[in-house]
Amino acid sequence: MADRLKGKAALVVGAGSIGPGWGNGKAAAVLFAREGAEVLCADVNLAAAEETARIIREEGGRAEAVQVDVVRQDQVKAMVEACLSAFGRVDIVDYNVGLAHVGSVVDLAEDEWDRIFDVNLKGCYLTLKHVLPVMEAQGGGSIINISSIASIRYTGVPYATYYATKAAMNHLTKTVAAEYASKGIRVNAVLPGLMKTPMVEKSAGLAGTYADGNVEEMWKIRDSQCPMGHMGDAWDVAYAALFLASDESKYVTGLELLVDGGITLKYS
Repeated sequence: MADRLKGKAALVVGAGSIGPGWGNGKAAAVLFAREGAEVLCADVNLAAAEETARIIREEGGRAEAVQVDVVRQDQVKAMVEACLSAFGRVDIVDYNVGLAHVGSVVDLAEDEWDRIFDVNLKGCYLTLKHVLPVMEAQGGGSIINISSIASIRYTGVPYATYYATKAAMNHLTKTVAAEYASKGIRVNAVLPGLMKTPMVEKSAGLAGTYADGNVEEMWKIRDSQCPMGHMGDAWDVAYAALFLASDESKYVTGLELLVDGGITLKYS
């Protein structure tokens, strides 16, 4: 299938990658463009957003890049306005921003708790706040929030803020989906499992929790945890988001779509 998003304008929040390779947002932005969408690539790191936009343009697509700090309402509002200015519409939003800081509730400093809640949850709220009126005026749209299996399971890693913020994101997704279903706006969540992405590699303390800081050993352990024998990658998440962005899912809303290779089916 081709041109599944032809004629649509997509806003990907978190479209850059924290390091070399493909993060979930970067892959989604490029995939959306390959399927015909015009894409606004937004990221706190402007250079990373511009790299994703450049890849899209080099492949013959249309893309713009903007810098956004999702905890700043003025910047989120400007981001949405930039999409409208560039493409005239906002048909799709992929909210792919999240920090996973290792720390239990006892160990975490209060300011760190607040910071992660701001980025992971307040940023989602602000994006919804400014996108929903636009989509309602248009007569519809699709919003995809990238959550995590950490929102529904203890993964063995003590990151209390990640568990709490992603669980809250899930419920926010479902309640907004119910509220806006009659307005033609669909809101769904993708819950990735153990993924091999630059964010996981760079996450503070994660390799230390798994393998005393040895990233290669962490990859091996995470592979062994998965029923399929290996982690997923950013493209697995991107293709799930593509389905939810496209009209193929026009009767799907409030979904928590697991992309986890079966790991949440395991007892241990």
